[in-house]
Amino acid sequence: MERRVLLAISLSFLVLFAYQSYFAPPAPPPAAPGPAGETAPAGGANKSQPTPAGTQALSTPVAPVAPSTTSAVVMGEGEEREITVETRTIRAVFTNRGARLRHWVLKRYQNEAGQPLDLVPAADNVNQALTPFSLRLEDPDQTAQVNGALFLSTAPTTLDATSAPVTLSFEWRDAQGLRVTKAFTLQPDGYVVSVAVTVQAGGETLNPALDWGPGLGDDNALAPLGSFLAPSYSTPAQAIVHQDGSVTRLGSAQGTQSGPFLYAGIDDHYFAALVLNDSDQPTPMQFDYTSFVVPPKAPDAPPGRYAAFGVKFQVPVASQRFYFGPKSLDDLKAIDTEMVRVINFGIFAWLAVPLLDALKWVHQYIGNWGWAIVALTMLINLAMFPLRQKSVKSMRKMQEIQPQMKAIQARYAQYKITDPQRQKMNEEVMALYKEKGVNPASGCVPMLLTFPFLFAFYAMLSQAIEIRGAEFLGWIMDLSRPDPLYITPLLMGATMFWQQKIMPTSADPVQQRVMMIMPIMFTFMFLAYPSGLVIYWTISNLWAIGQQYLTMSLMPPPVKAKS
Repeated sequence: MERRVLLAISLSFLVLFAYQSYFAPPAPPPAAPGPAGETAPAGGANKSQPTPAGTQALSTPVAPVAPSTTSAVVMGEGEEREITVETRTIRAVFTNRGARLRHWVLKRYQNEAGQPLDLVPAADNVNQALTPFSLRLEDPDQTAQVNGALFLSTAPTTLDATSAPVTLSFEWRDAQGLRVTKAFTLQPDGYVVSVAVTVQAGGETLNPALDWGPGLGDDNALAPLGSFLAPSYSTPAQAIVHQDGSVTRLGSAQGTQSGPFLYAGIDDHYFAALVLNDSDQPTPMQFDYTSFVVPPKAPDAPPGRYAAFGVKFQVPVASQRFYFGPKSLDDLKAIDTEMVRVINFGIFAWLAVPLLDALKWVHQYIGNWGWAIVALTMLINLAMFPLRQKSVKSMRKMQEIQPQMKAIQARYAQYKITDPQRQKMNEEVMALYKEKGVNPASGCVPMLLTFPFLFAFYAMLSQAIEIRGAEFLGWIMDLSRPDPLYITPLLMGATMFWQQKIMPTSADPVQQRVMMIMPIMFTFMFLAYPSGLVIYWTISNLWAIGQQYLTMSLMPPPVKAKS
């Protein structure tokens, strides 16, 4: 019974790993760039979905905007310029062309080159017509005119928002009565920006859609497509919406959703760009989204796997808040507890979130995320020590009565399963259990109780941005990446094999051989998984081995029962 439970657990993990490595929904194929720098969306999902009347579809390729010469500019600037806003957590660079965002640099997170991470992709072949905070009006000509216009701003080239909030304002209008104002407010800390947009035409207030262009610029999520050793759960950018207490991930597709979403936008494995609709009564909105892949800039570079989205509220709103930042537990909680659902912990989120809190608490005292994983693993195994001890003792008792069990089974071997004599065999087996004080379920139940912790710890380590870029030992420079030398996966496989060899068993030879194959399969799977997760599994194996030896030293030698 015990070996069957272990086999079931191992196979469950194997199925989970295999699914994520080989059967998870793939990113869409690269889209061929269109003329004039256009990038056609990949995929084809929801192509037949109608677009609301008067609204240009977000997925429609748009030529790069240029200053409009069709009407006289009454208020604007003569040349393009950039304005930088510095806070303690981000560096935001705005352009007066369309009053849009050009860079959103996270000071506390780095890219592959070791530079502060810019969430706005800088790839030359990305459709720049969808620069963040572009406007989309019902009239395509007005859309191109507004997004290509040079807005007027009286702000200096650099604004300091490290000690107090700063508002950056832009304004533009033409002789035909089209007037647009934009104001961006940034706080000293955090990753939220408030955006106030007003569009008027001939004295009438319009209700534009606000688009957030290709993202996210997280090169950690741009793993080569089809590469086995690429992190199989480095999720590319995809659309998500929150409604009725749950998050729906819309995947690599394009389409339109409508509803009173608490928040909506795009996320990848570690970062998110979301519009926040966090009033007491969320305002219904239209949410357009698309995803696409652009060819790499170099033969050995990964393709760009991006997504874009646009939002249009049912009625014009005075201000909209956007979150552009990490899927960090503390930063998300500071906005709303429901924001934590952006982190894709899966069905074990109820346990993974407390485990992540515990890991952060341990890290406060240790200062190294790798050693924090080791310490928390040991603490969890210490808490589960009584359950495992009870399971090991039960296995030992089952092992001791195996000769008597086999003798009973041998006496009834000639009878078929449907033969009434088989009932007598079951009665003799139960009588033996009662005589020896053995409960076959007592070895399974304690082990099953540890099952959620194994999955929750796995889910936590595979999603926690806290271990992104975190160093551990000399050759492990990033706990969120596979071990470059494959040392930890090999150690994990060796400890798993060791654990199987010393564990008492009542299984038949066939089951024992199957269990001996599992370490080899797991070693192969763990080659592509983060070193932080492999460290956790290895320490758990070593703890189980130590506990097994301790139990065997405290218990008397097995009694060879007579048959």
